[in-house]
Amino acid sequence: MWQVFWTSRLVVFLSGVFAVLLFGAASSGGGGNDPFGLTRPFGFFGNLLVSPFARWDSSWYLLIAERGYGNNPERAEFFPLYPLITRVVGHIVVSDLIAGLLVSLVSFAIGLFLLYRLVELELDGETARITLLLIAFCPTALFFSAVYSESLFLALSVGCFLQARRGRWASAGILGGLAALERNSGIMLVVPIILLYLYGPRQDRPPPGPRDSSWVRRLIPRYPIRPNLAWVLLVPAGTLLFLISLSGRPGFSFTSAFDAKKYWLHYFAGPYGGVWHGIVAAWDGIRQIVHGPAPPVYFRPAIGFFDPLSIAGQNLILFGFLVLGVIGLIGAFRRLPLAYGAYALAALAIPLSYPVTWQPLGGLSRYEAVLFPLFMWGALWVRRRNITTASVASLAVFLGLFTAEFATWRFVA
Repeated sequence: MWQVFWTSRLVVFLSGVFAVLLFGAASSGGGGNDPFGLTRPFGFFGNLLVSPFARWDSSWYLLIAERGYGNNPERAEFFPLYPLITRVVGHIVVSDLIAGLLVSLVSFAIGLFLLYRLVELELDGETARITLLLIAFCPTALFFSAVYSESLFLALSVGCFLQARRGRWASAGILGGLAALERNSGIMLVVPIILLYLYGPRQDRPPPGPRDSSWVRRLIPRYPIRPNLAWVLLVPAGTLLFLISLSGRPGFSFTSAFDAKKYWLHYFAGPYGGVWHGIVAAWDGIRQIVHGPAPPVYFRPAIGFFDPLSIAGQNLILFGFLVLGVIGLIGAFRRLPLAYGAYALAALAIPLSYPVTWQPLGGLSRYEAVLFPLFMWGALWVRRRNITTASVASLAVFLGLFTAEFATWRFVA
């Protein structure tokens, strides 16, 4: 586990630093996306060293850590647990940026450790090792060491799963509640907790008997409902706590955490409606690339944001992540217990139901990075074909490229 952690973080660090030295920051980055200079509080050398870890949304997490939510309802898009912990650690190390980096790195190390234990319990040690390699070197694994909430959410969600798998429902509920206080998709952990409780597999109680082969009878819960299932209520309580805390602030309401999506150009497209919009954007992206620079602009919602060719390329890349995610989701349902695939499907509901106007699948690659059931199936697939080394090497190349983009303020969705 430790080797996976430090080698993957070394790829991120070196790729980011060398990219900044070679290419500098893009004109769209820097001050425009960080007007308070929260991602560059040091001199040239210090800012160079932290460049792979603090860009784009990092400025929002640091702003909330330093100044709270204020009277700015757009900040409600960012749930409070990560910036709160960052602020607490920041008082100790006298730098919120360094604190955020430490929180992310420690959380990622814990997440990898817990994930190894979970996959080892569910499958075996070798598959667990490959799972760690795939998730640590995936192209968007750069966010696990950035001042972003991904690593903390990974640790909390995997910990919740592991405790539920062991039948420790109180601690599963507590970790799930913290995950729901950490990001909007955390509330979806209700789904796997209930499924593991009713259908297993569970370590706290032996299976009640052989599983019926009839799919109709398999819908009947294998375990009876007992009072300890009530611990699952702690998960929505985490989200509810955040909503209540916002409702008493000037300029906010009880629904501000959901309303904030409009400030970031998200719109509701129906359940998983973003899939169709992503397909359309990818097709228009192909047309734009084949044609060349505008005019015409084939994906008109992108007008006024970025270069049409850049948007076309990003939409195609995001569509690729969608395809891989769907394949992994199908594989998780086929090869893993029901709770794993159901959790991944539920967690994807938010990004795929609320697409972004100018980039329908925006953020999907980051959302998928924390969906460990997809990587568990990926590890099974890679191991069966004996292509672990080639797969990890390929992923590492893309991780380096994505990090170079991120560190130089070029947009990485």
